[in-house]
Amino acid sequence: MFKCDLHTHSICSDGRFKPEEIIQMAKDKNLDYISLTDHDTLSGTNAAMKEAEKLNVNFIPGIELSTEYNGESIHVLGFFNKETYNNPKLNIILDEFKEKRISRAYKIVENLKKFHNIELDINKVLSNGKDTIARPHIAKAIIDAGYPYNHDYIFKNFIGNDCPAYVPSTKLSTIDGIKLLKEFNALVFLAHPVLVKKTPVEDLLKLGFDGLEAIYYKNTKSDTRKFLDLAIKMNLYISCGSDCHGIPSDISHGTVGDVNIPQEDKILNLLKWLEVQG
Repeated sequence: MFKCDLHTHSICSDGRFKPEEIIQMAKDKNLDYISLTDHDTLSGTNAAMKEAEKLNVNFIPGIELSTEYNGESIHVLGFFNKETYNNPKLNIILDEFKEKRISRAYKIVENLKKFHNIELDINKVLSNGKDTIARPHIAKAIIDAGYPYNHDYIFKNFIGNDCPAYVPSTKLSTIDGIKLLKEFNALVFLAHPVLVKKTPVEDLLKLGFDGLEAIYYKNTKSDTRKFLDLAIKMNLYISCGSDCHGIPSDISHGTVGDVNIPQEDKILNLLKWLEVQG
């Protein structure tokens, strides 16, 4: 088994663990590689990198961009080497995304009152996030306010993609998201293809992706085999991810180290990719 987890989230976006805790979990589980891929932010990367160096854990700086294609939310994973992630121009762009997410949170809170008679203090919502504000922060605020719902119920009934209170996170197109990350020398992967519903995954991959998150926490065995075969067919890199958020009652995501690369698939470009990352 080649043990790595290249899709995790910290308190810097919508996770519950500190960046340092993600690294410690990787150390405890003897992972070969770990990446922190917070939504639309790199603010936790320095802390994670320092902890990885201290604990002698192989760390890859990463990010997960929220984009849109064919009327559907498409998440794009970008992986940097240790010299290319900390770019002032990129940080300015990501700060703009942060402001847009804050505006979105205000609108969702307004919609929750309008459509579901759920009243929240927006300041408490914002205090739940260290950097990027996302829907899990709103879900936590609903629970903290005493409403009798858990995380999954809130997403399915109040703030999920098809719910009245939902507000899209960004208008950044998938093509522009790919271009943005490549401008800063990132390798770009399609995240959790099993969640893509409106567009054939093969068509999406032709937009310029370097790789595919072929091994993902919510995959069935047949899903994983299908995506691995697709990566081979299209000569793409592969990655694997738990999509760890660390949120209680959240059954949609795993925890650090829940997925691994089977030995038989270890040669599928992943080693070459890791060598590129340095």
